Amino acid sequence: MDAILEFVKKYSAVQYRDIPSPAVEAVKKEVLDSLATALGGSAQAGVSELADMVKEWGGNKQSTIIAYGFKCPAPDAAQVNATMVHALDYDDGHPVAQVHIGCVAVPTCFAVAERAGGISGRDLIKALSVGADFLARLGLASRPGGSLVKSGWHPTPLFGYLGAALMAGTIIGLDDAKMVNALGIAYHQCAGNSQCVSDGALTKRMGPGMAARGGITAALMAERGITGANNVLEGEYGLFRQYLGGDYDRSILLADLGERFEGMNIGFKPYSCCGFSHPFIDGALALRSKHDIKVEQIKSVTAYGGETAYAICVPPEVKGVPRNTVDAQFSVPWAVATALVKGRVAPADFTSEAIRDEKVLGISHKVKGVLEPAYNRHGVGPGRLEIVMEDGAVYTEEVTHCLGSTERPMTFNDITAKFREGAAAARKPVSKKSVDQVIKLVANLESLADAAEIIRLLA
Repeated sequence: MDAILEFVKKYSAVQYRDIPSPAVEAVKKEVLDSLATALGGSAQAGVSELADMVKEWGGNKQSTIIAYGFKCPAPDAAQVNATMVHALDYDDGHPVAQVHIGCVAVPTCFAVAERAGGISGRDLIKALSVGADFLARLGLASRPGGSLVKSGWHPTPLFGYLGAALMAGTIIGLDDAKMVNALGIAYHQCAGNSQCVSDGALTKRMGPGMAARGGITAALMAERGITGANNVLEGEYGLFRQYLGGDYDRSILLADLGERFEGMNIGFKPYSCCGFSHPFIDGALALRSKHDIKVEQIKSVTAYGGETAYAICVPPEVKGVPRNTVDAQFSVPWAVATALVKGRVAPADFTSEAIRDEKVLGISHKVKGVLEPAYNRHGVGPGRLEIVMEDGAVYTEEVTHCLGSTERPMTFNDITAKFREGAAAARKPVSKKSVDQVIKLVANLESLADAAEIIRLLA
């Protein structure tokens, strides 16, 4: 039996009462964090262009576009909102599965909930819990022991089409047969490659929105009786064989299914750039604080990391001197230099103006990446930073678990501060009253009769 059938059978039986309280609390953090990054991303390149295109298309006023003040069909709203969430690369993710979760899950669930009407907070929590678990398991089981990112696929949209279909189908109440069809229709659309990162293209931030749109569309098609492939994951031409050469582990995929919810292991970002650079940012900030480092006296900086971290250190002429904001978001040298020069790393450090900062550029071109095979992990691994000063002093810091990981977690209060930051940076700043109300509603999500009340406050 294809594993997809086991997923559908197990998830359809899950009730809110079956979800452990740590998973419920993780959902609340995921929702607030995603809304924070959506607001912060609402004015970023590519978002307004996409919103304008969707507005031009028109259609039924079903679901809210965050920060833009209009409604449109649910798939379109989810696409724009998901793009906002991912635009700053500040959104959550499962650090081992290498999949961003909230950027697909939260826009999908709110768009479908608003379209359907009367979807309770508990209904939303269930959909987000099974969706996060599903997306994470797909990543965890793929290329075990190796790097999923190095396969050339961008895992978030690749698996996001399936995750979005599952969550949309859960909210609209598809039966098991129609849910399998929805997942088959979603699989027919699965895509998303890493060339956009290499080329510094805006499509990197567009992928989750494409997945959200495609997954919702798949669920709505299945609801109307359109069929899709049933052997989605393990068929002769199923996802694991067709996309990953059969390199997957079924036992990892299905272990404790319906009992353990991987959403509890989502990490949240304190820095608005690729998670693989975060151990080096932590290291740079620690060394700067410990040794009162004067950046003008730095001779060289070496970042030792596993193969995925090393991949965002090269080529040095791009990573040390970013061509655009996407290059900067996916550059260990830029992130480390920013931390050393400014003593922090914030969204404002990844703008088209910021990447021309001569002081940061003066350090970023001195940062060299070195591949350290011992640091290879299926996910975000350790990192070691070494700074050599002009006077010969050498400072070293190794970071095993970065800030925001499950081992060093961000609290709901931390994410509340992040939400306030995002609200202040939105295309249209959100009123303090609405900000306070959203925080309160998310904190009490399980008590809401209509979960869409949250998203409407951010129109």
